[in-house]
Amino acid sequence: MNILLIEDNEGDILLTREALESGKLTSNIEVLKNGELAIKYLTDLITQPVKNFPHIILLDINLPKNNGQEVLKFIKGNDALKQIPVIMLTTSSSEKDIMTSYLNQANCFIMKPVDINSFIEIIMKIEEFWGSIVCLPVFEK
Repeated sequence: MNILLIEDNEGDILLTREALESGKLTSNIEVLKNGELAIKYLTDLITQPVKNFPHIILLDINLPKNNGQEVLKFIKGNDALKQIPVIMLTTSSSEKDIMTSYLNQANCFIMKPVDINSFIEIIMKIEEFWGSIVCLPVFEK
């Protein structure tokens, strides 16, 4: 499973990688640290002859350059990308952020736990759910 993590917090990146490496599935993870890089990366993917789209995107809201909501709007507004599930994974508990995420067509909104073990457990559950329970779209190569 190919996972795109759009996250600027080094600690969260490290914990996410650790959780995915210790999970049941083999996941390839690509990390982008700001919204501008994410939009450029996804735009470049669209133009490639071989489409190697991520199976899921883990997206933080509080990103430098373009925030997570802007990245989410870009993804869900693009015909080539909109079917990729986007999981908002953030420290925000704001009702406004939750509502805006769903209005912008996020597939789910998960608040990052503060506790390290709980954070790792959440990542492993995300991988298990999206990697072995959900039927994900198959992209044309």
